Amino acid sequence: MNTAKTESKHFWGFPLSHFSYFFIWAVVNGYLTLWLEQVAHLNGTESGIVFSMMAGISLIFQPIFGIVSDKLLFKKNLILTIAIVGIFIGPYFQWAFMPLLRINALLVAVVTGIFLSFILNGGVSVIEQYVQRASLANNFEYAHSRVGGSVAGVVASLVAGRIFLWQPNSIFWACTLAAVILTLLLLFSDKINLDNAAAAGDTSNSLDMKTVMSVFKLKNLWVLAIFYMGASALYDVFDQQFIIFFKTFFDTAAQGTLVYSYMSSAQTAIEFVLMFPMPWIINKIGSRNGLIIYGFITCLRILGSALSPNWIWIVGFRLLAGLEMPLLLTSIMKYIAGAFDIRLYATVYALASNFAKQISVFIFSSVAGTMYDQIGYQHTYIIMGIVVFAITLFAAFFLKKEDPVQAGEVAEDEEAVPDPVDAK
Repeated sequence: MNTAKTESKHFWGFPLSHFSYFFIWAVVNGYLTLWLEQVAHLNGTESGIVFSMMAGISLIFQPIFGIVSDKLLFKKNLILTIAIVGIFIGPYFQWAFMPLLRINALLVAVVTGIFLSFILNGGVSVIEQYVQRASLANNFEYAHSRVGGSVAGVVASLVAGRIFLWQPNSIFWACTLAAVILTLLLLFSDKINLDNAAAAGDTSNSLDMKTVMSVFKLKNLWVLAIFYMGASALYDVFDQQFIIFFKTFFDTAAQGTLVYSYMSSAQTAIEFVLMFPMPWIINKIGSRNGLIIYGFITCLRILGSALSPNWIWIVGFRLLAGLEMPLLLTSIMKYIAGAFDIRLYATVYALASNFAKQISVFIFSSVAGTMYDQIGYQHTYIIMGIVVFAITLFAAFFLKKEDPVQAGEVAEDEEAVPDPVDAK
């Protein structure tokens, strides 16, 4: 239709923005630990403090960023600030990190944690919700833009390792370059169709603190948060030390590492391919159902890995992760838009997914690590799988049905029978 054709010109900047941002994310999360060990010569405890600060400070940033994002709507003040701060990643690690380290190791851990948390752990929800709102106003599918993030992960894995070997600090200058590109895209490319801005929220600037605080009274917010704290957080915890478990099925660690790299590449390829049809699939089955299916697939993958007789079976279950991520990313974006007051989109996203998940990962990571040592990987995975199954079953009964029109699953003029959602 003519509308879709007109809106297509407002699409292409957003996957490039996703690429630029998640390239930074992939490089920092993939190589910061190695840099801290080999270049800064931090020990495990000191490196752990950096990552703990990133997780801990994000619990402050995320709710604040969510509320501010809902107030700003399509104004780029916050998202541009995050992009501009990202430009200083290269200069910080090149010229500021080591002098701060010579003053005090704890000081540099705290400053680095706050700095990176602002850009990454806290900033990710700002980027995600902005593109999701843009997708509603510009009439494109969020998942199609998020493909840029998947491509960034692949490119980062291919490029960052090589430039790290060439010059370790260069990985951070690559992040600076990506942040410059992101800033330019936000300034000159990421345009919003303001004629249709109301599709992404109230543009009258009527959002006040009383309305924001009312979100805590919504039972559905807590149900969604519990689901995320169980299913999605355990997805991450399960993956944290999975490579160690996987290597036990091989005669040598090198053989296991090689197969693991091939398996991860195949998983990424599946994720990339499925991002294209996933919006159509979720529009057919509904985003709430998509979340529930994601939970059960996560349960199946964890339990299947625990009970697998050999590495071939584990590879099969691992490749399900290529389905899980597109399913979760597409479903959660549509579900929040369709099940809550859309004016509070960023607040709900920050609280129910990122904030709740960070708390859960923080708790479950240490618990799981202790259980690995005491009862082994298989038994720990069985317990994890049972917990995910129970929480997903809970969500299946108590998570409200979204409004398919508001979620963008059906056009407003299409005949649909939504289950009304009271978001007040």
